[in-house]
Amino acid sequence: MNDIPNSEALRAHFGPMSSMVERKVLKRLDQHCRAFIELSPFLVLASADAEGNLDASPRGDPPGFVRIIDDVTLLIPDRPGNNRVDTFGNILSSPHVGMIFLVPGIDETLRVNGTARTLTDQDALAGSEVQGRVPKTGIVVHIDEVFFHCGKAIKRAKLWDPASRIERSTFPSLGRIISEQVAGWSAEDADQRIETSYRERMY
Repeated sequence: MNDIPNSEALRAHFGPMSSMVERKVLKRLDQHCRAFIELSPFLVLASADAEGNLDASPRGDPPGFVRIIDDVTLLIPDRPGNNRVDTFGNILSSPHVGMIFLVPGIDETLRVNGTARTLTDQDALAGSEVQGRVPKTGIVVHIDEVFFHCGKAIKRAKLWDPASRIERSTFPSLGRIISEQVAGWSAEDADQRIETSYRERMY
């Protein structure tokens, strides 16, 4: 095995960053970052607990669901989910988070790193109401750095290419997967519960 032992060896292995890559990192949102966040219906939020155990959580809603409070502050509403609350538990232990925003049809992504806190104030969350329901909780992120990431990964994956879509019938339903992973559940019962959740508990 030929592991990289330290940061100096890491840099030597990959070579220097270009000056453009180094200088593109911002400390606050500019008009392009703002516009991208307002277009984005989906992000992945990474967090870690005090021991460094990591979690990445998808967050999605209509475009612009992440509210821009000011040039260094974002508010992410939390919608009903599975109540694992991994992200919230991690934030209590270690507030550092990282996010990747995606916009369908655009190959480039936006990366945001910062520190987070949990928000439960219903007045502050009222602006994130959907279908008459105000979220019980939100995540406030103070931005430490923000920058655009090139589209090579999206292009390699052909993520937005319609020809890359698979037929849904070629992969088992979530209910079928759960029934095979967890004893005591039938695929039909699990699928019905999931479908009810999709239909009645999105917000």
